[in-house]
Amino acid sequence: MTKGQGFGFGLGKMKELTEAFKKAQQVQQGAKQLQEELEQMEIEGTSTDVSVKVVMSGNQEPLRVEISADALNQGAEALSQTVTEAMKDAYEKSTTTMRERMEELTSGLNLPGL
Repeated sequence: MTKGQGFGFGLGKMKELTEAFKKAQQVQQGAKQLQEELEQMEIEGTSTDVSVKVVMSGNQEPLRVEISADALNQGAEALSQTVTEAMKDAYEKSTTTMRERMEELTSGLNLPGL
């Protein structure tokens, strides 16, 4: 082993490692803040005929369902389908919002797998 080489970490590698740790801490803090924001969000999904509305948080936690009198008069099978449409719409909007916010958080960090 040649003198002064240590474990193969030169000053440049240590600087890169330090920067990587700083970025990781920034992402961790940003992720915590984003989680709190998503919990407070209310994202609405509606059925195609707008007779049912489902509200979820940004974390896909169901918050409430609003069903119009017209939807109730459709019968159980039609109502079930209408509620399912609204749930799917709210879920898609919520996951899209979460994905977009995560992309904003991690943009420019060159993190593998994100």
